[in-house]
Amino acid sequence: MEFRPCIDLHNGKVKQIVGETLNAAEAGGDVVENFVSAYDSAHYARMFKRDGLTGGHVIMLGGGNEEAALRALREYPGGLQIGGGITAENAAKYLDNGASHVIVTSYIFRDGELHMDRLKRIVSEVGRDRLVIDLSCKQRNGKWYVVTNQWKTFSSFEVTAANLRGLEQYCDEFLVHAVDVEGKRTGILESLVELLAQAVTIPATYAGGARSLEDLQRFRELTDGKLGITIGSALDIFGGSLSYDEVVAYCRKP
Repeated sequence: MEFRPCIDLHNGKVKQIVGETLNAAEAGGDVVENFVSAYDSAHYARMFKRDGLTGGHVIMLGGGNEEAALRALREYPGGLQIGGGITAENAAKYLDNGASHVIVTSYIFRDGELHMDRLKRIVSEVGRDRLVIDLSCKQRNGKWYVVTNQWKTFSSFEVTAANLRGLEQYCDEFLVHAVDVEGKRTGILESLVELLAQAVTIPATYAGGARSLEDLQRFRELTDGKLGITIGSALDIFGGSLSYDEVVAYCRKP
């Protein structure tokens, strides 16, 4: 089972926030921050490089994060993926600065629909083997749908085995955020984890809710080690109580 680390950037700083509150700032409210690091993005990139962790993702949550993102990529060339505002027009810049892959969501999911022309455009720019599709999901009427617009808007794209197989021909990996538990440390969403484990045939990473070694054990049982997992705010390196070193060790166990 593969552990995929993360570096979430907000206003140029490494933070762990409750993802659904990102839109609060637009409405005059406050973003809920679980953790604001005293260290910069390069510090975490060096840590992940030291520990031989590959395929982690740097996510730019809004503007003002490009400089911090590029510092991380240059610190660990080939070891990190980059997402947040990626388009066909700017993707090459991040790849040229060390990203192994670019991650897209809002560029290809617009106005509640998957735009195949945009997906094909970015594939033509970067290649299928350097593209990760982020499927941020919420459940409605017992079904999982991709949500966009800072997770406020349900798209028409239902996360099913058939739809995932259709997307697989255009990307190298999936990154799947369980929006309802993202940043909340309330445990993994087992029904989504099971769906992904049964449906995907390419590498896929699940993100959302993991908070303990028991959660990791349950995740391993549900997926038979097939999926990767990201843990953010629960980790001690991000202000939580779950040992980063223990997580790395556990996920490396056969």
